Amino acid sequence: MLFDLDGTLVHSAPDLAAALNLMLEEMGRPEQPTERVAGWIGNGMARLVKRGLTGEIDGEPEVELFERGLSSFTRHYAANLTARTRPYPGVIETLATLRSDGFALGCVTNKLESFSRPLLDRLGLMQYLQVVIGGDTVTTRKPDPLPLRHACEEVGVPPARAVMVGDSAADINAARAAGMPVIAVSYGYNQGRNVRELNPDWVVDSLAELPQYLRLYKA
Repeated sequence: MLFDLDGTLVHSAPDLAAALNLMLEEMGRPEQPTERVAGWIGNGMARLVKRGLTGEIDGEPEVELFERGLSSFTRHYAANLTARTRPYPGVIETLATLRSDGFALGCVTNKLESFSRPLLDRLGLMQYLQVVIGGDTVTTRKPDPLPLRHACEEVGVPPARAVMVGDSAADINAARAAGMPVIAVSYGYNQGRNVRELNPDWVVDSLAELPQYLRLYKA
């Protein structure tokens, strides 16, 4: 079982938005509402900073401006990694149940590993995970399938016997390319798009729905 982090295991938009707005303040730019920042999450820290600086999903700021922004954002986010970030309801209980059911569990995220691991540890989730793949662990990030395949190699499970759980197009496309089933959560960060439009194998409103489904899958 592989899980995305932001928008799947944890609600991190408040802390990401706070760090982004501190960066924008330093650079003399207008603050952005948390709801808008939530729609920019999912493609890594660098892309989030670029979106904050340009106000566009695919915007490209000047290199010097981006480098200053990334340095500022990284500093502010590191200082407040879990100030308001919390696991979604039912996440801890579900991970504990899945581990007791014999599933190997991992997290595959586009967030840098140096941020992902301490975040997971501080929120009590690391103890359930056998592998964590960040946006800098291998040479590519989701939607490329390599991070998912690397996670499977780490725990000795073929992709066809793994399941990806995520909230966005990056998760679903990575899983499809890796040859594994994919479950989407309805509550995450998918740039304002209904995740059902992406045709995952299943959609859940809470991770608490997973154990019953996965017992059937494992059988």
